[in-house]
Amino acid sequence: MEIKLENLENARSKVQQIIENIQNVIIGKNSAVELAVVTLICQGHALIEDVPGVGKTMLARSLSKSIGCDFSRIQFTPDLLPSDITGVSIFNQQTGEFQYKPGPVVSQLVLADEINRATPKTQSALLEAMDERQVTVEGNTYKLPRPFIVMATQNPIEYEGTFPLPEAQLDRFFLKISLGYPSRQEEIDIVENQKQSHPIEDLQEVASDKEITEIQEAIRNIYIDDRLKEYIVEAVEMTRTHEDVALGSSPRGSIAMFNGAKALAFIRGRDFILPDDIKELANPILSHRIVLSSPARMRGVTSNDIIDSVLSQISVPGNVNLGR
Repeated sequence: MEIKLENLENARSKVQQIIENIQNVIIGKNSAVELAVVTLICQGHALIEDVPGVGKTMLARSLSKSIGCDFSRIQFTPDLLPSDITGVSIFNQQTGEFQYKPGPVVSQLVLADEINRATPKTQSALLEAMDERQVTVEGNTYKLPRPFIVMATQNPIEYEGTFPLPEAQLDRFFLKISLGYPSRQEEIDIVENQKQSHPIEDLQEVASDKEITEIQEAIRNIYIDDRLKEYIVEAVEMTRTHEDVALGSSPRGSIAMFNGAKALAFIRGRDFILPDDIKELANPILSHRIVLSSPARMRGVTSNDIIDSVLSQISVPGNVNLGR
């Protein structure tokens, strides 16, 4: 479906309203906020990994309040069961039939808080929902509402009481966000903002779920040159053959890079992709999809190091077409 220019501009204006609204709560983390919105308009899921107390949960809540979607929160703990997430079938004595009682995953924006504190069996309850937008309970399949986005928070794996997410689970996350500690001035601003009450209490809805769906359609019209497609695929392929990598990115990484670059160009006010859009998203989109070899881990090599190395070895396409 071709979207007219004026509708494209309206959609872009609405996205900027969402970003600015979230920034009223998440101070000084403009890149993280932008990545969260990129995930939303690409119909993906975000993994927010960082130390406790830097605003992981608040980022998800702020996005939820800004877009006015149904919101549910799942607090992951070691005793959480898969049925606590997907729901159960309960026998109704009046009708003589089993009725499905939806779990908290049946929502538009799901916050999977501290996802790596649950056991792998429970973590896997999200796999079908994240990939196929449906849940299957006792042989019956139930569609999830649209838009549907999972925002999962996790503490770094070296913290006590955590279980590593399996590769299949990690691959379903569109990108990974790291907030980091605020600067001194940002922390002063955060304290000042919470002097009377938390700013999220006054956060207003600036977009509807219908408008989000229209925005998701709008980015399909962003143009990408064929040479940039090859640039993306070459970078992803090199993560699979790098000497320090045991397992590289799957084709999901290429698809995410393609769609993410479209969304970022859209947010930046362009209807075409530049190589810089791809380079900016490479670490957030690919880092969690790379499994390092044991020797590399022992040397202190990180996934981001691998991606930076890969990008430095690939020639950036020049004179790419900036439109159809």
